[in-house]
Amino acid sequence: MLASNPRGCDYLVMNSRVSRDKVWPSEDALCSLLDDDSEVVRKGLIELFKTHPAQAKVFLQKLSVESSPLLVKNANALQNQLGWHDSREEFITFIRSQRFELETGWYLLDKTIFPEFDSSEASLVLDGLADRARELLMPPMGIREYCTIINRVLFHEQGFRGAGKKFENPDNSFVHKVLKSKQGLPITLSLIYILVARRVGLDLEPIGLPGRFMVGCFSEKVPFYIDVWAGGKFIELEDMSAYLGLSTEECSSSVLLPVTVADTLARGCRNLVHHYSLAGKSSEANMFKAFVDEFEKIRNTEKNAS
Repeated sequence: MLASNPRGCDYLVMNSRVSRDKVWPSEDALCSLLDDDSEVVRKGLIELFKTHPAQAKVFLQKLSVESSPLLVKNANALQNQLGWHDSREEFITFIRSQRFELETGWYLLDKTIFPEFDSSEASLVLDGLADRARELLMPPMGIREYCTIINRVLFHEQGFRGAGKKFENPDNSFVHKVLKSKQGLPITLSLIYILVARRVGLDLEPIGLPGRFMVGCFSEKVPFYIDVWAGGKFIELEDMSAYLGLSTEECSSSVLLPVTVADTLARGCRNLVHHYSLAGKSSEANMFKAFVDEFEKIRNTEKNAS
């Protein structure tokens, strides 16, 4: 392998000089070596990063969020090998930043338990689901027809469904696990539905109902709702109170309006507190309780400010 990568050989010859002279190579030079599967080249990179940890951490973290899937995968592998991933702190930093984005946020949530999880692989699965939906779309189509196509892909062709008897399994709250098992909670199935819809140009919203999570569409004059737990069943606005067993007064309040990304992630964390507690895993339950507390701090600050 070294013979096929002379730049790798040159780099390794240079590496001791780099460490001694405190010179940090260019990002282009480093990126060209990240996909080299030679053990010698990989060891050279590890030694360089250990010698220059401050620059290396910034470089690898940047690659983890701003690069091609292959570079993301290699950057994450190096961070894991160096022991530099603190996924708990990464998620807390994300919460405190208040720069909430649904897909990124849920990937970070997954990594708090599964630090080796490669978010680029989950994104590729979602991309594939969206590609299949595009194959079936025949514009011009209405919004409901778009949703019917997504229903076909997710629930009929791919077999996504509610977790049923395994409802309390914490794995049902992690999007990459649900993408593999095709069984999840209403909130994770709704998340997947929304992310696939966005990839085909359809803007749907998370609806956090009491005891139920659904998807809402507000692009028409009158909104309608999609119950992912029921295989993508469409529910009209006027039917929601009877469908949910709520009073008309309850359904006329904000309960049928979209919830924020922060509220969605906080609800996912609350689910995990409950499910890990049931499983007797107090350390994991306490960790997600700490995340819920961080979201609550933000909510309280916003209330006080208003």
